[in-house]
Amino acid sequence: MDLKSRVAELMSRARADLAELVGIPSVADPAQYPPEECERAAKWVRDAFAGVGFADARLAGTPDGSQAVIGSRPGADPGAPTVLLYAHYDVQPPLDETAWHTPPFELTEVDGRWHGRGAADCKGNIIAHLTALRALDNDLPVRLKLVVEGSEEQGTGGLEEYVTAHPDLFRADAILVCDTGNVAAGRPAVTVSLRGMVNVVLTVETLTSGVHSGMYGGAAPDALAALVAVLATLRDDAGDTRVAGLAADQVWHGEPYPADRFRADAGVLPEASLLGDGSVADLLWARPAVTILGIDCPPVLGSAAAIVPRAAARLNLRVPPGTDIRDAEVALTDHLHTTAPWGARVTVRTEATGAPFSTAVDGPAHRVIAAAMGEAYGVPATTLGQGGSIPLCTVLAGLYPDAEIVLMGVEEPRSLIHAPNESVDPAEIAAMSLAEALFLRRYATAEPAEPAERNRP
Repeated sequence: MDLKSRVAELMSRARADLAELVGIPSVADPAQYPPEECERAAKWVRDAFAGVGFADARLAGTPDGSQAVIGSRPGADPGAPTVLLYAHYDVQPPLDETAWHTPPFELTEVDGRWHGRGAADCKGNIIAHLTALRALDNDLPVRLKLVVEGSEEQGTGGLEEYVTAHPDLFRADAILVCDTGNVAAGRPAVTVSLRGMVNVVLTVETLTSGVHSGMYGGAAPDALAALVAVLATLRDDAGDTRVAGLAADQVWHGEPYPADRFRADAGVLPEASLLGDGSVADLLWARPAVTILGIDCPPVLGSAAAIVPRAAARLNLRVPPGTDIRDAEVALTDHLHTTAPWGARVTVRTEATGAPFSTAVDGPAHRVIAAAMGEAYGVPATTLGQGGSIPLCTVLAGLYPDAEIVLMGVEEPRSLIHAPNESVDPAEIAAMSLAEALFLRRYATAEPAEPAERNRP
């Protein structure tokens, strides 16, 4: 039986497995969900990979308290190249459960798609790994290593620290980071760049306490108005991000993102304009972008006729490849300090940073996966950027400079990852499983890049 037929035969099992895994609310935040749920998901993943040849699959505690699933599977040839498989089992919280059309932690089929939190990001990718390995069975000419993360969505860096402390465990020739996705369902892509990020909390203070707006308003400085003034400086009239010291005119040279498709994918209201003076792809993948994630201030309901003495905002700055993450952090911090009006007291606290990432696509792993995707999907693969961050990629690139890192996965715009009503197209799981199986079968005999220097793990 050929691989395509074998994958098709395995899809009923893939659905059953995904239903079990989605049914575990593995949100890696003990303030929202019991830690036991993440442990339950980790054990499910460990046992599933033990069943496909990772005899040593085990749980590894990481410095942030999460558990990663790690393991290895030898190949028939001890000199064969090594491929590291990555995914993560933790998920975003469901957010507003009333906005879900189906139970978030119950895999439900609607119009041919499988809905549930984590169905695409990233439990669908775990299932794609398993399906590819089941399709290959013992026909595996490469050696494998495995790491499935347990706190990727929290960004607390546990796995990055663990990998740095145990580099030999994860050394490989090719690394399949399965946590991205395609241009659209049926249109395969490899992600070649990731924006980094800087998260900060900005606090503005102007008074020792709130005072009556009638008695003091007009002369007393308003902290909330000062905060609004600072935030307004972060974008110009066209909507372009403007942070003093950060370039904002870069151009994306890969797959374009047509504006009409972006509007549909993002759910932009008909009367709303897209931001910025470049193309959609420029703005998403090549330039910095700042987002106001939240504001601390009195809510409308229950607010009083008083001047606000203190207000705060949480900001997320996405940083394109080519910009040093420390320079971006300093530029944002300085900008927030220097734009505050009226002598307001400003505090900027950095919560997290993650460096941007980019990769070349001329090595053997990228050539083989592109051909495998083209065969599995029936259309040529292309290259994409991604506005999101995967800090682990920069750690892996630093530790293993000779390894090829391939970012791929079952996600696509209709998946609505991180939002209510997340879903996956089962055809994406099938096609990506086939592409991965073809890659694992063919990579060992791929023509090496020049110069032919392979760093054997």
